[in-house]
Amino acid sequence: MSPFTIAVLAVSMSVDAFAVSVGRGAAIGRPRVSEALRTGMVFGIVEALTPVIGWIAGVAASRFVEAIDHWIAFVLLGGVGLHMLYAALRKAGDEVPKGRSLTVLIATAVGTSLDAMAVGVSLAFLDVNIVVIAIAIGLATFVMSSGGMLIGRFIGKQFGRMAELVAGFALCGLGTMILIEHLSRV
Repeated sequence: MSPFTIAVLAVSMSVDAFAVSVGRGAAIGRPRVSEALRTGMVFGIVEALTPVIGWIAGVAASRFVEAIDHWIAFVLLGGVGLHMLYAALRKAGDEVPKGRSLTVLIATAVGTSLDAMAVGVSLAFLDVNIVVIAIAIGLATFVMSSGGMLIGRFIGKQFGRMAELVAGFALCGLGTMILIEHLSRV
């Protein structure tokens, strides 16, 4: 996977955490820098771990599905991308958790990182360095979530939805590129 593709994947996987962080920042009103960094750290760690978990599960199953792995990657990435598009279009804007507790923060981070686990499964079928990708996703999520908390009061929730739309299109495109690349070699 090229550095550009890894960057697109990392940012795409981070957008849902960014959107939630923008909403949290808007709901809290004036989040402190320490609170923004804590949010970024929790989201970043969880978002970095979940693709590794998915990758491990995918590696375990890879020898059984090697002949159709490109289709699995296409369906999973496309499915996650479509889900992000759907979520961005249907949000009412009031489902952002208002609590500041660590438990609420971790639960939110896990909820926004499930798509990264599905992407991790699809990455198991490709020749990639999962550690580099997980670190990239974790760092991108840390930066975007921390920043999202701090700027949430200024840009509001609507911008978060637009970012999620862009990420959904990017994941659908990435899945399509994987499929086209594999089919062009056959």
